[in-house]
Amino acid sequence: MIEKTKRSIQWVTSEKNKLKYAGIHLIAEFWRGKAIEDEKRLKKILIGAAKASNSTPLSVDIKKFLPQGITGVVLLAESHISIHSWPEYDYLAMDIFTCGDKSMPDKALDYLRKEFKPERVEVKKIKRGMI
Repeated sequence: MIEKTKRSIQWVTSEKNKLKYAGIHLIAEFWRGKAIEDEKRLKKILIGAAKASNSTPLSVDIKKFLPQGITGVVLLAESHISIHSWPEYDYLAMDIFTCGDKSMPDKALDYLRKEFKPERVEVKKIKRGMI
C-alpha cells in the first residue's frame, strides 16, 4: 500500500553563487569498520542517521544475505539513506541523499562514522538537481 506524504521541501540556495539545487547526495565507502549483521541493530543505526540529519524516516527495509552481508535502506520524506555490506571484504557502501534546505546529510555521515568506526573513509559529495 502506498501512503501519501505531503512534500514541503524547499530547494537549497547556495550562499556563494545563488544557484538552486534539490539536495546533497553523499556517496561514502567505509573500509575496515565494525561489522553489523544484526537486522534490528542496522535498523536502529539507519533511524539514528536519519534523525541526526534532521530528516523524517518513513520506513525501513533490511535484507540479510547468505552466507553474509546485509543491505538496509531508510526511506525519508527528504529522500533516502542506504547501507550495503560486504563483510568478506571488510567494506560498507553508503548513499545519503537528502533534499531541501533543512536536512544535514553530513550529520548522518558523522553518525555513521561513530557507529561503524571505519579505519578508512572515502566520500563523494554531489549537488543534485542544479538549476
